[in-house]
Amino acid sequence: MDAKPQAQAKEVADEPEKAGIAAFLNPAEMHKLGRLLLLSRNKVEGNLAGAHRSPLRGPSSEFADHKSYGIGDETRHIDWRVFARTDRYFIKRYQDETNLRVYLVLDRSASMSYTSGDWPTKFQFASRLAAAVGYVIVKARDSIGLFLHGENVDVRMDVGNSFQHLNNLLKHVQLHPPGGGSDLAKTLHEIAGSIRRGALVVVISDLLGDEEEIVKALAHLRKQRHDVILFQTLDPAELDLSLAKPCELQDMETGEKLPVNPRVLAQEYQEVFGKFLEHYKKACAGMNIDYRIIPTSQSLESFVRIYLSERRRLSR
Repeated sequence: MDAKPQAQAKEVADEPEKAGIAAFLNPAEMHKLGRLLLLSRNKVEGNLAGAHRSPLRGPSSEFADHKSYGIGDETRHIDWRVFARTDRYFIKRYQDETNLRVYLVLDRSASMSYTSGDWPTKFQFASRLAAAVGYVIVKARDSIGLFLHGENVDVRMDVGNSFQHLNNLLKHVQLHPPGGGSDLAKTLHEIAGSIRRGALVVVISDLLGDEEEIVKALAHLRKQRHDVILFQTLDPAELDLSLAKPCELQDMETGEKLPVNPRVLAQEYQEVFGKFLEHYKKACAGMNIDYRIIPTSQSLESFVRIYLSERRRLSR
């Protein structure tokens, strides 16, 4: 799979703009993130020795079971003790430890450009979260790929496990600011149909779309035996409609406008939005998908550290 960048980098007259990893993470954050590890709940397949349990059988230190010797099997794996007891040839099989393949699915639709004014936009926060996850992955010698999408997939990069690959991946994120509509469900179906082996798919989005279709697409990923993490990034004002004065709300994807009085609508809004969030929570729990709501006001480094520590405990 090839990346398909469409935009050109912005030039700054006085000083070159930071690009790639440096645009999203500072050295102190990278130092802290370098100590963390993201584990998959599933057995994974890969090519490098790593920290993740694999369903494949091969030479390693941990014995798994036997299988009958067949054409193409290496004689060096024959268990001669079993042969002495049974007069039949059996091959020793082992449980590999292997590398994890992670695909970031990053939403760049227009709604992700929203901020209530006090925090980063949802896309800025989501991009930094993607960078943090990517850094943890590559630091552990695992592999990271990208699906950057709005209504369609704009950038599609296959997995790589070098910092140069991560740097290039994040440069593509920089070159594609949020805009246009969103079709997360279509993107997830495309991913489910194009990734042949079980991987870890990390979805970062505000999930402001057709929730029934998105849930069906998530189920498609799980049916293909992909492990899935769902990070829903939301502005604090979206969670409780905490706007002080009457205002005009505008749909950032359709342009539709609606005058509202937040104080009058706050309670009803919180009930409706709460049901919206609960729908995702229940659906993800039923599919064993790790689902987290992340306000853009939250400390990125703190969230990643706490979340990965919790996931590591649950993955044992």
